[in-house]
Amino acid sequence: MAAVLRGGPGAVLSHESAAALWRIEDRQGLITISLPSPRTCSDPSLVAHSVGLEPSDLSRRWGIPVTSPARTLIDLAASLGTGRPLPGRGAARLEAAVSAADRLGLIDTERLRDEVESRPGLRGVPSLRALLDRRTFHLTDSELERRFLPLARRAGLAAPETQVEVGGYRVDFLWRELGLVVETDGLTYHRTASQQERDARRDQAHAAVGLQTLRFSHSQVTHDPGSVVTALAKVAGILSQTARARLRA
Repeated sequence: MAAVLRGGPGAVLSHESAAALWRIEDRQGLITISLPSPRTCSDPSLVAHSVGLEPSDLSRRWGIPVTSPARTLIDLAASLGTGRPLPGRGAARLEAAVSAADRLGLIDTERLRDEVESRPGLRGVPSLRALLDRRTFHLTDSELERRFLPLARRAGLAAPETQVEVGGYRVDFLWRELGLVVETDGLTYHRTASQQERDARRDQAHAAVGLQTLRFSHSQVTHDPGSVVTALAKVAGILSQTARARLRA
């Protein structure tokens, strides 16, 4: 709040600082604010942007004036570069932020697409629009899951449904037409005995309704991607043949 007050009337937390306040990123650095154009700020401890802000761009969190989640993501896209799409690291970081915003219930991708289309003149819009292309964007909960998607494409699989509920459990990836569920098990959330038991119950529930579950570890996805691609391709081929046989029966 002190930083916003130093910016003067109309100042709001924005860009990376707004993303941190909304908890869609966890990065530290100079505090960034946006000021109503054509105002400026001479405080050297602040990064100040003189921009045009619409009423819909403004929000509050814990009493602190801040850009809305949608405007925050647009500004974050602008700060990461102007490529369409962004280069690798920038694209991964932006995708992670969008996924986090959706997971936290701040904004879903359809509303974000609407916001992006309504603000074509903003610098971050082209990059964010490219990321949100319906043919390529998938919500993921972790860096591990983002690394998995290209491997699925290499295995010849179509785009999966992601983070959907099946049989009372949220799954990482679902190919409904194949009856295939894939879970990517990271280092943080799949270590405890209770979590392993819950995973077993989840797999059993899915098997009971005819779903095949594959699990890939952090080590496999990161250090042995070829084995992931091979396993996916083989299992998908078997499931596809089974589905065709059922249709002929």
